[in-house]
Amino acid sequence: MTGPLHGLRVLDLTQVLSGPFCTMLLADMGADVLKVEPVSGDVARAWGPHPQPADGSEPNEAGSYGGYFASVNRNKRGTCLDLTTVGDVATFLALVDEADILVENFRVGVMDRFGLSYETLHARNPRLVYASIRGFGDPRTGLSPYAEWPAFDIIAQAMAGLMSVTGQDAAHPMKVGPGIGDIFPAVLAACGILAAVRHVDMTGEGQLVDVAMYDAVLALTERIVYQRSITGEAPEPQGNTHPLLCPYGLVRTSDGFVAIGSPTDKHWRALTGVMNRPELGVDPRFGTNENRVANAVQVYAEIEAWSTGFATADVVLMLTGHVPCGPVQSAAEIAADPHNAARHMIVQVPHPSGRVIDIVGAPIKFSATPTTEFIRAPLLGEHAARFAGPGEDPDDPAEPAVHDQDPR
Repeated sequence: MTGPLHGLRVLDLTQVLSGPFCTMLLADMGADVLKVEPVSGDVARAWGPHPQPADGSEPNEAGSYGGYFASVNRNKRGTCLDLTTVGDVATFLALVDEADILVENFRVGVMDRFGLSYETLHARNPRLVYASIRGFGDPRTGLSPYAEWPAFDIIAQAMAGLMSVTGQDAAHPMKVGPGIGDIFPAVLAACGILAAVRHVDMTGEGQLVDVAMYDAVLALTERIVYQRSITGEAPEPQGNTHPLLCPYGLVRTSDGFVAIGSPTDKHWRALTGVMNRPELGVDPRFGTNENRVANAVQVYAEIEAWSTGFATADVVLMLTGHVPCGPVQSAAEIAADPHNAARHMIVQVPHPSGRVIDIVGAPIKFSATPTTEFIRAPLLGEHAARFAGPGEDPDDPAEPAVHDQDPR
């Protein structure tokens, strides 16, 4: 891989989504990422959907992987190590000696039990940037009372307040569809890693970069903190509108929905002009954002009285260039959207089944070092021969020991 991170070597001990997404971002930007899995493999390898093999046979889930794994493990090499065995630990430590970055998302204490704690690895390679993503953080940066709890995306969404403001009302809290409780921590971890690499460049000293899923989602929902502090009331869900801005939500059309953002007075007057209702633009009930928020029901009623008379495409066409707007699109519509072709946001990679599948492209664009190539996710242990320890036969692995490499 080429890119702005070319030359950085990353040891990726992560599983499932948060860690793999973080290391995928680094790989997309040119880092050499080696995915180090337990001999049983990343548990996400088994998660579907699994493409039907090109030859018509049944999917071989054991020897392949599904879409979940394929999406966030592209552009990486792969090997397997059993970190409870002396030989594999020695191999791992040799890799640490040459690494710039290590990323793991095990539960608290797992790496310590392997004898591979941050302190141990930092002493061995002082330049190493060691990053962890855990549900409630690493005790080294702040001991949470929940530190030992396992966590997944939905737990972070629930505890950090995202669900408290998502949904139709307080009686029906709702998770956000994508795994944002994993993905946003991953993005912050990648940001922190690159800041720590910059620190290494200046001082020669590596450090621990710690991101808690809870913390990251709380940062994402930042509005609820200041809103409660100032008003004295905890915000509640209110569907597809906004408690502080109006209009800023979804409106119905004759065949779907359009998202409209017209919170400023200028945008509101532009919207009412397109609606051929300029009098609404100067109506004192709607003249300021504060008044529109107070009269939101009437505001949306007036807009939908107009928008439901037209198809979604026509509403978007009329509003484009006047107010921020966009249609609510399905995955099929996204695949056909010319924006994604122009921006290379849907790319194709081969799958071990013999099929070619679509995955999301790289969202970070560079003018001088663009991401132009996408390599499929590795098979389990696919590149193990390159990383076998001294005197080991990579084609004759030892019987694995029972161990705890639970990512959460």
